[in-house]
Amino acid sequence: MTEQPVRIGIVTVSDRASRGEYEDQGGPALQEWFTRALATPWEAVTRLVPDEVDRIEEVLKELCDIEGCCLVVTTGGTGPAKRDVTPEATEAVCEKLLPGFGEQMRAVSLKVVPTAILSRQTAGIRGESLIVNLPGKPSAIDDCLRGVFPAIPTCITLIDGPWLEVNEDFIEVFRPKHIPRPES
Repeated sequence: MTEQPVRIGIVTVSDRASRGEYEDQGGPALQEWFTRALATPWEAVTRLVPDEVDRIEEVLKELCDIEGCCLVVTTGGTGPAKRDVTPEATEAVCEKLLPGFGEQMRAVSLKVVPTAILSRQTAGIRGESLIVNLPGKPSAIDDCLRGVFPAIPTCITLIDGPWLEVNEDFIEVFRPKHIPRPES
């Protein structure tokens, strides 16, 4: 019997891209990043939605509760503009918030651009899924993921998700010694 690939939700939040006026760059950048980072077989479950709280909430719930994604990453909608509502949608569907993710992403991004302080990225847990908000720009996605990904596999293990193996030549993760790999 072949083990099913791990499912990762990738949600692009963009009015213009959802209307076809702008090519989604964040979603493909995330797929490429995870392809390089993960040694565990995985598959992307992608969605493209407008900057609307209800629609974002609906998609986050679907990816966590129905599609069985252990990790859901969003790209876009985290700034201070009126239509930037991804953090509000994320907070509404999560049982626990993990503010350290946003703090770390802003700290990493501030080394690159002073306007990173305007970012409102956050993360939280819904059931056995981790949801992480990322910016929309591909270079900022890479910066932020490199800042927080070392903790993501451990977080997923702690919420009863799958054990994620990584390509250590691309990214290293931290696994506390008291959290052993589950028996196969």
